[in-house]
Amino acid sequence: MSGIPIVDARDVVKRFGEHEVLSGVSLEVAPSETVCIIGPSGSGKTTFLRCLNRLESIDGGTIEIAGERIGTQLGSDGRQQRIGKQELAAQRAEIGFVFQRFNLWPQLSVLENITLGPRKVRGRSREDAEAQARELLRKVGLEDKAHAYPKLLSGGQQQRVAIARALAMQPRLMLFDEPTSALDPETIGEVLDVMRTLSSEGMTMVVVTHEMGFARQVANRVVVMDRGAVVEVGPPDQVFGAPREERTREFLSKVLAH
Repeated sequence: MSGIPIVDARDVVKRFGEHEVLSGVSLEVAPSETVCIIGPSGSGKTTFLRCLNRLESIDGGTIEIAGERIGTQLGSDGRQQRIGKQELAAQRAEIGFVFQRFNLWPQLSVLENITLGPRKVRGRSREDAEAQARELLRKVGLEDKAHAYPKLLSGGQQQRVAIARALAMQPRLMLFDEPTSALDPETIGEVLDVMRTLSSEGMTMVVVTHEMGFARQVANRVVVMDRGAVVEVGPPDQVFGAPREERTREFLSKVLAH
């Protein structure tokens, strides 16, 4: 991989009490690359994603985003120490995160949901933030919903607003945590279409997904996780067509049989 990767995670360890959820996970993601992470429930996929933007702290290893250590800095004693909340917020502003459950603010309109971050964190004027928000709403096919409230939108529409809200911060990296898992089947396609467009436009994306068709069609590389570890990494045709690891074959035989 040439140049500085957008994601450089090395030997990441995460424990909840005595339970080790991540056991030395490493992953590099190049600029403009789409990486899909698949694997059985409980394999650590979501935890790893949350560690990438420090929603979860890590117990070992390092994570750098665009060459900058996330969540910690080197102290005067030569040891890593946690950075302050303000510094962490600035780092997170570079990382868009789309959750399973949308997490829109219900008391705010669609337009207000999208413009709040750019105005409060980026210091954009209301006029600039709203112009950008309307452009993003056109991009996700919801230009007529600017003044609607989340409760009036379908799940698919809410998730597309959540994507627009994340993009409004102009992040260097987009993280998606099973973005279609809470959606009705008829609205899944509209969200995946937006994600396909983002990928084709060169947005760097890490996607935890159970949508195997999407992973096969869109990902540059597929990462298979199981029991807190990376089992296999490769291009989609190899992982889906000729998996090298038995655990990958077992997982795919179950999910592709349905």
